[in-house]
Amino acid sequence: MKRSLPIAMLLALSFAPMARAATEADYKAAYAAAEAASKEAAGMRNQWTTTVSTLAAAKKAGDGGDFDRAVAAAKEAEALAKASIVQATSEKEAWKAMEIR
Repeated sequence: MKRSLPIAMLLALSFAPMARAATEADYKAAYAAAEAASKEAAGMRNQWTTTVSTLAAAKKAGDGGDFDRAVAAAKEAEALAKASIVQATSEKEAWKAMEIR
């Protein structure tokens, strides 16, 4: 029984999905999604400056061939853009509660 536990653990780990490196296609898809969300936020006049700089970092990493870093930055930029959209939407009506009557 003592020997079967390490063997079972090795077998379980061998069937676990391996982490793979991001490809250029992964980067392009993540960047396109981030850029679309950023444009939507800009259209609402609520684009955060951190989104723009994070998108620029993603583009720079992608142009340099570091697709892992580029995908991570693009996903972060998309999250920032979506958060700014949520903020713009929630504050669209929330200001009325603060109005002096």
